[in-house]
Amino acid sequence: MKALSLGLRMIFASAVLAVLVAGVFAVLINAVSGLNDATRREAHAKDVTAATLRLETLVADLDNGVRGFVFTGDERFLDPWREARQDLYSGRLREFERLASTDPQQRGRARKLTQAIRQYERDYASNIVTIARLNPPAAQDYIAREEGRRRTTEIREQFASFLAAENALAAASARSADHQADRAVELAIAGLILSAALIILFGIYLARSTARPVRGVAAAATRLAGGDLSTRLDEKGPGPGEVGELKVAFNRMAEQLERSRAELESQNEKLRESEHLKSELVSIVSHELRTPLASVLGFTSLLLTREVSLDEQRRYLEIIDAQGRRLSSLLNDFLDIERLEEGQLRLSRELFDMGKLVGEQVQLFEGQSDKHKLDVVLPPKPLPVRGDPDRMAQVMANLLSNAIKYSPEGGTVKVIGERQDDHVRVSVRDEGLGIPDELQDQVFAKFFRGHAPASGIAGTGLGLTIARSLVEAQGGTIDFQSASGEGSVFWLELPIAANDR
Repeated sequence: MKALSLGLRMIFASAVLAVLVAGVFAVLINAVSGLNDATRREAHAKDVTAATLRLETLVADLDNGVRGFVFTGDERFLDPWREARQDLYSGRLREFERLASTDPQQRGRARKLTQAIRQYERDYASNIVTIARLNPPAAQDYIAREEGRRRTTEIREQFASFLAAENALAAASARSADHQADRAVELAIAGLILSAALIILFGIYLARSTARPVRGVAAAATRLAGGDLSTRLDEKGPGPGEVGELKVAFNRMAEQLERSRAELESQNEKLRESEHLKSELVSIVSHELRTPLASVLGFTSLLLTREVSLDEQRRYLEIIDAQGRRLSSLLNDFLDIERLEEGQLRLSRELFDMGKLVGEQVQLFEGQSDKHKLDVVLPPKPLPVRGDPDRMAQVMANLLSNAIKYSPEGGTVKVIGERQDDHVRVSVRDEGLGIPDELQDQVFAKFFRGHAPASGIAGTGLGLTIARSLVEAQGGTIDFQSASGEGSVFWLELPIAANDR
């Protein structure tokens, strides 16, 4: 059975803890909401109480104003009555009913109370004032006084009942909120204790199921870091899926490190060989530069210090010119290889006849050696290609030069140009030293010269590297076949120009 991953275990534990904490917070939020409701209810009860007291004061002003006017006949006693009456009908009664409308029973009590106040003012107070003005003794009659006392007593009782009910509602709401708060605190404490217990239990579980295998991996990593690349872990065992994956990854890493060490040892061997080749290259370059430079300086000194005939001057200048060209060629090779590596060598794209270019290069090299014969075979029709003719001439010059140099005993150098399907193929075959099998993989490597130094053959080992880069940059290929002591054949192929296929 596949072990449950650490991520899933963490998600499950986190989900349980999140649900528990969310429940605790929900209870707390509900308690806070209840407390807020109770606070609002208490504030509203205060507003209702204040409105009730103001209304009760107005009713008292109505009663006192009417009694004072009835017993004295002085119109000044009616000022409180007029103000209270105006205040009542300007909105005080409606405001009182609006504030009392949150509870149905209180709303009914408020409606009865305001109705009793309106009836008192309309049916008694206004009428008794009119009677007192027309017939004061009648307004002071016992029956009239008792009717007023009865109505005001009834209104005061309704005020008292309303305030008592309002206070009871506020107290009940406060008790309910306090109860909810106490219960919420209890549940929150229990939830927090349970959360802490779950966290501790999960920590113990992780320590046993995860930390122990991880310590094993750490110990194995320490052995691996100490150089024991044969260290491996048992991929079976308890623990989450990630621990198993970690063990598998560790074993793969150890195997890869073991392979990498073997590869590094092989590469170090190659690097040592490369350093040897570079040291040999320094020697070759210094020799290749020193020899023509010495000739240039020597013959220049002869021309400057001695009187020589015109024929000798011409011969010396020809030597200086040849050695100068040799130096220029060496420097050009180094510049070309640098431009190629940096991608800055620019090539033209011209349509030219490869057969004509090959013929011209063969003519240039025909008189360079009495021991060699250059045999060229070209078709009667042109071999049209598109590229840089100067650079392709440089490639052909390198192949012809190598064929002559690496055939020190002389022989025939055969050059063939031909069409093959949609390509132009040019091959240069010599009868020289050939290339041993173990060196053939490095023929196009930079600075590689094989056994040339031992054979006394000059060169820098850059010609074929440059030739391959130039041919491939123009969409072609270059390759060779060779056997030690049996000569070599190098060939290049370029696509035939599109409009001549």
